Amino acid sequence: MRNIIIVCCLLLVYLSACSTQKETVSNPDSISGIYPSLAYYNNEGECGTGAVVPWAGDLWVITYGPHLPFGSSDKLYQVTKDYRQIVRSESVGGTPANRMIHKESNQLFIGSYAIDDTGKVRTISIKEYPGRYTGMARHLTDPENKIYAGTMEEGFYEFDVHTLQGKTLFKDGNLLRKESDAGQFSPLLPGCHGKGIYSGQGVLVYSNNGEDSKEALTHFNIEAGSLSEWNGKDWKLVRRNQFTEVTGPGGIYGNKNPESDPIWSTGWDYKSVLLGVRENGEWAFYRLPKASHTYDGAHGWNTEWPRIRDIGTPSEPNLLMTMHGLFWKFPQNFKSSDASGIRPRSAYLKVIGDFTRWNDQLVFGCDDSAQKEFLNKRKVKGSIEGPGQSNSNLWFTSEDKPDQLGPTTAEGSIWINESVKGGVPSDPFLFSGWTERCAWIKNDGNQHVQFLFEVDKNGNKEWTRLKVVEVEAKSSLFLPFSEKETGEWVRVTANKNTSATVTFSYTAKDGRQTNADKMFNGIADVNDKNSSGGLLYGLGDNRRSLGILANTTENGQTIETGYYEMKDEFELVRTEDPKTSTFIRDKFAIPQQVVSIDEGSVLIVDDKDRRWRLPLGDDKFTETTNKGELRICREVATERDLFNCHGTFYELPAENADGFAKIRPIASHQFKINDYASYRGMLIITGVNMQNSAENPHIIISDDQKAAVWAGVIDDLWQMGKPTGHGGPWVDDKVQANETSDPFLIGFYDKRVLKLSHKETKTVHFTVEVDPTGNGDWMKYAVYPVKAGEEFVHNFPSSFQAKWIRFVADSNTEVKTWLEYN
Repeated sequence: MRNIIIVCCLLLVYLSACSTQKETVSNPDSISGIYPSLAYYNNEGECGTGAVVPWAGDLWVITYGPHLPFGSSDKLYQVTKDYRQIVRSESVGGTPANRMIHKESNQLFIGSYAIDDTGKVRTISIKEYPGRYTGMARHLTDPENKIYAGTMEEGFYEFDVHTLQGKTLFKDGNLLRKESDAGQFSPLLPGCHGKGIYSGQGVLVYSNNGEDSKEALTHFNIEAGSLSEWNGKDWKLVRRNQFTEVTGPGGIYGNKNPESDPIWSTGWDYKSVLLGVRENGEWAFYRLPKASHTYDGAHGWNTEWPRIRDIGTPSEPNLLMTMHGLFWKFPQNFKSSDASGIRPRSAYLKVIGDFTRWNDQLVFGCDDSAQKEFLNKRKVKGSIEGPGQSNSNLWFTSEDKPDQLGPTTAEGSIWINESVKGGVPSDPFLFSGWTERCAWIKNDGNQHVQFLFEVDKNGNKEWTRLKVVEVEAKSSLFLPFSEKETGEWVRVTANKNTSATVTFSYTAKDGRQTNADKMFNGIADVNDKNSSGGLLYGLGDNRRSLGILANTTENGQTIETGYYEMKDEFELVRTEDPKTSTFIRDKFAIPQQVVSIDEGSVLIVDDKDRRWRLPLGDDKFTETTNKGELRICREVATERDLFNCHGTFYELPAENADGFAKIRPIASHQFKINDYASYRGMLIITGVNMQNSAENPHIIISDDQKAAVWAGVIDDLWQMGKPTGHGGPWVDDKVQANETSDPFLIGFYDKRVLKLSHKETKTVHFTVEVDPTGNGDWMKYAVYPVKAGEEFVHNFPSSFQAKWIRFVADSNTEVKTWLEYN
């Protein structure tokens, strides 16, 4: 009995010790779903996430550099359930974005690696089979033993899943390229910059999303990209547009019923998003609107990597699609005979390379900080350097995060200034998912034209008449739709040959408040006299730290307070490093006078000498901007900029994606933000009022109380407050009759009011024109007669949506064109 008691006591001690030991193992620190310790770096111009896959109990991740078909410093990572990162010694790098689970051999193929169900890694020789692996697919004739791999330069291999020995079907373009050829040389198919690959219905489908020409580096609206298919013998061009994802209901495993399951492909052109579906050997195509234009560009580089992934469970599949800045609900059984159920969920800002469900949460692999910044240079950024070393991270979120970010306001066109054949219907355009909708129609032909609008109510190809509108020659029309006018898809047919533009603009109700969420407590108010700021720089040379050249402002006077560094923990450590301090002071100084501010707007003159005007916020921003106290523009997600001007954050496409013409307001605020940058997947902000930052985990303060930053993610900005502003292109300006004002931003705001007045002694007629696309497609909205001494007020209807507005007066007079956005 005594021995039994002793044994029991020892067992209790042991169990207690085990329990205590288990409790002491804690997850690393995180903020807004980012674990800084999980960030990955390379020595290349970019470090994007190529694939993220749960396998063998852990999460497997690959990264890529920009153009490295023969290997690189990129790694294969294994992330354990307690958020520990293992860098696999088998890593060979490259530019991979492929992932596939081969069911028969029970292996995950990811990048150049084959991983069995115990986590054992084997490596395909990238020297023997080079290329930027962009996708893998099940074999057409021997799927039990072989798989296909496709590269970005149209190399195609057939691999034995058991031996990993390969056979070259088509040589990678990097092996064929001569010194005189362009960098993305790929002669097999039209277009370049391969993206997706999938098999089924007897064919291998391949997509690319770019054009390898000098013109593609600067023009977003030229012919680019292609979707093609191979039947085992010959290649066939399906459509000459930019395509990205190719997949099907089987997802990462391949289609369960390859003979009959549909194949999907997402893409775009300068008009809208494209969605293709192959059913019974035939392709059908649909158009959807774009929320963001940062992904545009004929070269294809700005689009890394749109996906359709299952984020549900085996018993409840839930497909999520990412495309042009929107999360989409995607129907599991989508096909041309049942094309219903696609719906927008919310808008996002992160550049997402891949995503998955893991441990009952979502994991997004992102492309955060590219050292090279590629073509994304512009005057308003000054001569600012990129980060010292490329890095990115995983973003962990709740399962419903795709429903919780930005408004889904979006637009897209079926025709833009193009020849239209009478009697030929357009591509179907998505018509469901928004309560506020309108269309803009412009007839550039020489005769009046009737435009027939038809709807497919259930997505079953049964078209019924919605309405017919008539547009005179050289005229335009604003066409709002009521809530009763429903259907999955809409299409348009002109009754005569003409040149036309038809754009659909959809508005989401913005339920956000004008005040910022409490997560931003502690960021200095623009009217605060005292604050802690600093210039930010992600260090290079494998130091993997953030450098902060801190400053303090007291009663309007700013002085440096020292140099600090932050590693993968939320600590600011004072460091003596005069060389780095000087580098940050010189290379990251805030540029002066890159925008002009007047009584009614912020004037931007872009790199193409185009003029744009943005709304104003608090008057105090004029002083702080003119004094160069606030960072205005910086890249914080790869190949697009975050623009912070006069109290509003904007998403700003690269100039090669049309830049300011396609700018999108994210949130308006009252914050005196000194600088901001991307670091380890986080958005870091300086400009903190330490007295107001108590108990906010997003505020990090140094031990000596002389440096502070705010840390979160770029998509936290949606909670900073809905976009607001006021102003106009003419404020008590003397104008000439028929003179056209500069464009003034009106898109994406909630409640919009227009006020017109003048100093003339007679009635003046104001013509109001809008550009719904940002492409310079100006259309007449209305003509308003304004009597002498009166102020005309117009409340825009909730269905109204366009990007820019401008004005023309019919008299020489002094006028005021004033807009208020609340």
